Amino acid sequence: MRAAPIDAVLLVSFGGPEEPDDVVPFLENVTRGRGIPRERLAEVGQHYFLFGGRSPINDQCRALKAELEEDLRLNGPNLPVYWGNRNWDPYLPDTLARMRDAGVRRAACLFTSAYSSYSGCRQYRENLADALAEVGEGAPELVRLPHYFNRPGFVAPFVDETAAALERLPAGSRMVFVTHSVPEAMNDASGPEGGRYVAEHRDVAATVAREVAARTGRDAGWDLVYCSRSGPPSQPWLEPDVNDHLAALADQGVRGVAVVPIGFVSDHMEVLYDLDTEARATADRLGLAFTRVATPGIDPRFVRMAGDLVRERVTADEGDEHGERGEGAAPAAAGDVGPAELTGSLGPIWGNCPAGCCRNLRGDRPAVCGAD
Repeated sequence: MRAAPIDAVLLVSFGGPEEPDDVVPFLENVTRGRGIPRERLAEVGQHYFLFGGRSPINDQCRALKAELEEDLRLNGPNLPVYWGNRNWDPYLPDTLARMRDAGVRRAACLFTSAYSSYSGCRQYRENLADALAEVGEGAPELVRLPHYFNRPGFVAPFVDETAAALERLPAGSRMVFVTHSVPEAMNDASGPEGGRYVAEHRDVAATVAREVAARTGRDAGWDLVYCSRSGPPSQPWLEPDVNDHLAALADQGVRGVAVVPIGFVSDHMEVLYDLDTEARATADRLGLAFTRVATPGIDPRFVRMAGDLVRERVTADEGDEHGERGEGAAPAAAGDVGPAELTGSLGPIWGNCPAGCCRNLRGDRPAVCGAD
C-alpha cells in the first residue's frame, strides 16, 4: 500500500527545566529506573540553579521550530512543525496526540542529535514507540530524517567560528573538539556495525580542522575529548575528560585552546556549565587562553539544512510513488551536496535506521523509524 505523503515535521528533543521547581522532577525523569536518591539529584541540580533553574534547551527548540517553519513556508513544502521532548513538557505523547487531533497522518522526525548512538538515536526511537502506543489509534506514522553531522549546514558554522577563534588566540594554541561522553560499550554498539559514535565525531573534527588550516594558514593541531560523564566509576566511559586534557596540554606548553563543542547542536546546559563554566575555570587556573566556539543554533545555514532534509524526504517519497527509487531510500547524502571540503569522508547517512543499529544493550524494546 502506498504510504501517505509527509504532512508535518516533528522536532524531537531532550527537554529541560524552565524554572527552579522543575529541576529535580526533570532529573527524576532523566534518571528514572536507576535508583538515584532525590538528595543526589538535588546536588546535580545545582548546575541548573547557577543559571536560574532554567535550561536553555527548550527556548532553543522554540527558536529552531519557528525558523524551520519559516524556511518551509518560503522554500516549501509548507508543513507545520511540531515539537516534543523525552523528559519535559511538551512531552512526546502530548505532542503526538495534538498531531493526531489535527489530522496529521505521516510526519518526518528531526532529532536534535546529530550523531549515531543509543542515547542520541535509538532511545528516541523507543520513546516515540512508547508515545505512539500511549496515543493509540489514529496516531501518525513516523519516519526519521538522517543524522546530519557531515552536512555543510552543520559543519560550516563550526568552521567559521573556529577560524575566528584561532585568530584571537596566541600562536601555539590548539583546537579541542568536545562532545558528550558515553559508555565505551555504547560507542561499541553505535551504528549498524559498531564504533560509529566516535568515528562520526572524528570525521567532523578532521573536516573542520582541515578547512580551518586552509583558511587561516595555521595548522593548530586538534584533539577529540569528552564532557558530562555521569556513570559509575566502575563503568568505562569515553575519555579523556576535557578538564584533564586541558591540564595535559598546559604541561606540553600549549598556550591557548579553541574549545569546539561539535557534539552539540545548540548551547544547552552541557555547553554552558561543562565548558563555559567548568572548563573555562580550569583553563584560567592553568594559564591557558580560552575561547569557546559557538554551536550552530539557528544559523541560517543550519536551518536551511534542516529544511533540505525535509525536502529530500518528500522528494524521495514522490520518487517511490513513481517507481523511481526503492522503498525507504535515504535522502541525498552529505557527500552529494555542498562544498566537498565540508562533507567529511563517511558518505551517505541513512534515514530510517537499518537492523541492529545502535542496539539497546539492556535488551530489545519496541522502536519506530527503523528496520527493528
